[in-house]
Amino acid sequence: MTKIKVGFGFDVHQLRQNHPFVLGGVNLEHTSGAYGHSDADVMLHAICDALLGAANLRDIGYHFSNKDDRWKGISSLILLQHVVKLIGEKGWKIGNIDAMVCLEAPKINPHIPAMQANIAQAAGIDVEDISIKATTNEQLGFIGREEGVVAYAVCLIQKD
Repeated sequence: MTKIKVGFGFDVHQLRQNHPFVLGGVNLEHTSGAYGHSDADVMLHAICDALLGAANLRDIGYHFSNKDDRWKGISSLILLQHVVKLIGEKGWKIGNIDAMVCLEAPKINPHIPAMQANIAQAAGIDVEDISIKATTNEQLGFIGREEGVVAYAVCLIQKD
């Protein structure tokens, strides 16, 4: 009998002027970018948290502390690869990933195929098992003022 679990992830990062903006492993052209200890890829962080949560492996901060210099500036694709290894050690495989990014700008629609390809390669799953969507916050709150970016993710993991 196949056992399945779902996980939910959330992440938020502030935006800073003249800072790189990495999302889904893609460098986006924009006047500001997400700031954090690693590359601040908010979508990949939410995905990592969803996967870790589904496998009952705590959260991304537990595994990749922002006080640990090993993770300073690291690509979040590497963090995702590590998370996939951790859940695999417990016998879990990814069924699918569904991610939502909330930001006013830049528009990410043209970049979604590249993001899906990056995530698929890092996670060892098919592009068809990765959904990425985006919405704005209708110019409300810190997202609407372009002070920050938020991502949510849901995943399904399974084992036989």
